[in-house]
Amino acid sequence: MAGELDDARYINLMSFKRDGAGVETPVWAAPLDGKLVVFTNRDSYKVKRIGRNPKVRVARCDARGKLLGPWLDGTCTIAEAPAQHQRIMDALGRKYGWQIGILNFFSTLFGKAKQRAYLEISLG
Repeated sequence: MAGELDDARYINLMSFKRDGAGVETPVWAAPLDGKLVVFTNRDSYKVKRIGRNPKVRVARCDARGKLLGPWLDGTCTIAEAPAQHQRIMDALGRKYGWQIGILNFFSTLFGKAKQRAYLEISLG
């Protein structure tokens, strides 16, 4: 199932609050080992929500989060191993090329790269 979103420029990642309400966030995602991988700020609310409840929904979307396809159910885990962090960034680099290179340059320059969480989304 992850294969149908492998080429999506953006995916809308819905994580769930304690009361069950979904919160949508458009993100870059790349395929890796049959999953979709994403990075974000480790202090973001989506990381906190996923830490409490790994259930997520994802859908193809545009940069503003407007849906371009159906929602798919999945589970999301936070990758802990530094080697896996590098594999995730390599996968995103293959997909987004120079754009992620610029993002990484400024993230490293301003210390934001050290504040990342790396997410792995399994669909189905």
